[in-house]
Amino acid sequence: MTRRRTPRRRVIRLTTGQEARATCHPYPYRSPVLALDCGATTVLLTSDGKPTLEDLAFARQLVAAATRYALAIESHSTKEIAA
Repeated sequence: MTRRRTPRRRVIRLTTGQEARATCHPYPYRSPVLALDCGATTVLLTSDGKPTLEDLAFARQLVAAATRYALAIESHSTKEIAA
């Protein structure tokens, strides 16, 4: 992971739960939208105009981080079940 070039301005904490959803909305004539719905808060991710190689790189980073997150949740859940 590379170092952040701009200072962090805000941190938003989204707590997942039973109602949390992540959905992708592809469109034929505009950029796709990734929606993260965590109950009272929804975050929409999309590119600014035509998607670029940087947008693709970010999407792949997002996939990798989400996979690691899922594995960590799975590992934590398995430890709780075993206890």
